Amino acid sequence: MSVQYKTDLLAPAGDSPLQRTNKPDRKVGRAILRGIGGKCPSCGTGGLFGGFLATQPACDHCGEALHHHRADDAPPYFTITIVGHIIIPALLAVEVFFRPEIWIHMVIWLPLTVLLAIMFMRPVKGALVNLQWALYMHGFDPDAGEDIPHPDPAAKLR
Repeated sequence: MSVQYKTDLLAPAGDSPLQRTNKPDRKVGRAILRGIGGKCPSCGTGGLFGGFLATQPACDHCGEALHHHRADDAPPYFTITIVGHIIIPALLAVEVFFRPEIWIHMVIWLPLTVLLAIMFMRPVKGALVNLQWALYMHGFDPDAGEDIPHPDPAAKLR
């Protein structure tokens, strides 16, 4: 029994999806680094944030629309993961080598965890918003229609 594959659906080697759709190539690494710095993904000059975590509707320098991002719960998730990978090994190393009292652990690790979470949240959110821009996700794709969720049809029944 022989299996045949439909190879006409696959792009030729080296052909990226962005080239096939005639969209300009957006550098992912550069966009992420700009996001970590809190800068616009497009120009790298304007600010990304209008508040601590609130993104601006549009870049104040180049006018790039930023309001359609959908970072949602991803920044806290990645922040918790990063902070956990820093705090847990450090906590375990201190426990193994010094065996301090539990109150000393609480005094050291609770404030440090909160501080690190606050420090990482904004750069992580900036990186994720700019990653969405670089990959033409959600409303950042000019060829896609509105990326607004449809209303719940069951709401009419209530």
